[in-house]
Amino acid sequence: MADLTTDFLGIKSINPFWLASAPPTDKEYNVRRAFEAGWGGVVWKTLGSEGPPVVNVNGPRYGAVYGADRRLLGLNNIELITDRDLYVNLEEIRRVKADYPDRAVIVSIMVPCEEDAWKAILPLVEETGADGIELNFGCPHGMSERGMGSAVGQVPEYIQMVTEWCKKYYSRPVIVKLTPNITDIRKPAAAAHAGGADAVSLINTINSITSVDLDLMAPQPTIDGKGSHGGYCGPAVKPIALSMVSEIARAEETRGMPISGIGGITTWRDAAEFMVMGCGTVQVCTAAMTYGFKVVQEMAAGLSQWMDEKGYASTADFVGAAVPNVTDWQYLNLNYVTKARIDQDLCISCGRCYAACEDTSHQAIWMHEGRVFEVNDAECVACNLCVDVCPVEDCITMERLPGGTVDARTGKVVSDEYANWTTHPNNPMARAAE
Repeated sequence: MADLTTDFLGIKSINPFWLASAPPTDKEYNVRRAFEAGWGGVVWKTLGSEGPPVVNVNGPRYGAVYGADRRLLGLNNIELITDRDLYVNLEEIRRVKADYPDRAVIVSIMVPCEEDAWKAILPLVEETGADGIELNFGCPHGMSERGMGSAVGQVPEYIQMVTEWCKKYYSRPVIVKLTPNITDIRKPAAAAHAGGADAVSLINTINSITSVDLDLMAPQPTIDGKGSHGGYCGPAVKPIALSMVSEIARAEETRGMPISGIGGITTWRDAAEFMVMGCGTVQVCTAAMTYGFKVVQEMAAGLSQWMDEKGYASTADFVGAAVPNVTDWQYLNLNYVTKARIDQDLCISCGRCYAACEDTSHQAIWMHEGRVFEVNDAECVACNLCVDVCPVEDCITMERLPGGTVDARTGKVVSDEYANWTTHPNNPMARAAE
C-alpha cells in the first residue's frame, strides 16, 4: 500500500492531513481526540501575547452558505484568536507533543508588530518542543483592526520584517500563513521567502459577509442587532485557494518553496489536487467542523487507494506534478478544438443544455421533435456550458477534433505546417521569437 508518511520541512507526520489553526485545535482535549482519529498533525489555534485578554463574543460566531440540499458550502466566522491563558496553552502543547512524537504540532502565533513582542513569546513556544510555528498574517477581522493578522499580511515589507525577527529568535521551522485578501498573492509570498521563511501556508479566510437578516436589517451572525464582516472558509473557497497556491508554486521568486495548502479541503480528491499543485501538506478545518474528526479516515483511505492505482509509492512522488501544466492564457493552444457530444441513451430530455445555449451562449444545440437534442458543430465554440449545466454525469462530453483541422480563432482550415502550436503565427511567443 502507498506510504502516506510525510516529511515537511523535516517535520514527520503519519499522513499529510493536518488540522488548521481554528476552533478544532483550541485545546488539548480536541487535539488528542484528533490524533486518536488519525490526523497527521495540527496547527494549534493562534496564541497571543501576554497582556489584556482576548474576549470573544458570546452570541453566534458563524454564518453559513448552503447549497440547495442544505449542504454546507461555506462558513463565515467572527471568532478571534484563542481566549485561553497563554501559559495553559503552552503546557498543553508540551504534553501533547511529548505523547504524540509521530505527529506534527505547529503553533500559530499572532502578536503586535513589534520586535520585543515576538522576542518574548518565541522562546516560550520553543520550550514546548513543538515542531514549528505558523505566523498568522491572515485573519481578516477583529485582530486586523488592531494592526495584526491581515493588516500585516497585506504589507509585504511587514511580512519580511516579522519573518526575519522569528528566524532570529526561533530555531525551528517558520511557516508564514498568507491572507487571500490581497491583489497579488505572489508579493507577500516573495516577502516571506526574502525574510527567510521555511514555508508558506494558504489561504487564510476571505473577508466576507455571508448573509443579511432582512427582519433585523443586520449582517449574520447578528450580535444584539449588529453584525460585522468575518472570515469565509469551506468548500466554496477551494477554487480561489488552488489558484493562489499555483501562482506561488510557479512564480520565479518562490518556485520550489514548500507550501501547506488550505481552503475548502473536504475529500481525498481535494487534498490530491492541492498536493499536485505543490503542497507538501494540507490543512483542514471546515470539513472537520461539519463531519467530525473521523472524516480524516476517509481522506487517508481515498488518497492511499488513488496512489496505489497511480503507482505512487509516497506523497513526494506527485507533489507539484501539475505545476508545469499551469500557464498564462496567452500560451494556450488555440488550435485545440473540441465539440460537445450528447449521449442519447443517457439524456433525460430536461432541456437544460438547450435553454442555456440558446439563451446565453451560441445557439449551438438543436431541439428536434420529441425533445431530442443535437449539437450543431458549426456554431459550437466548445465553451463547455452544456456539460456544466447537465444534471446527468457524462451525458454530455467534449470530443476532440483531429489536430490541425480548424483554427479556433478564425474557423479556417489550418495547414499542416502549423499543426504545432509552438510555431503557429497566432502564438504571441512565436511572433516574439521571430
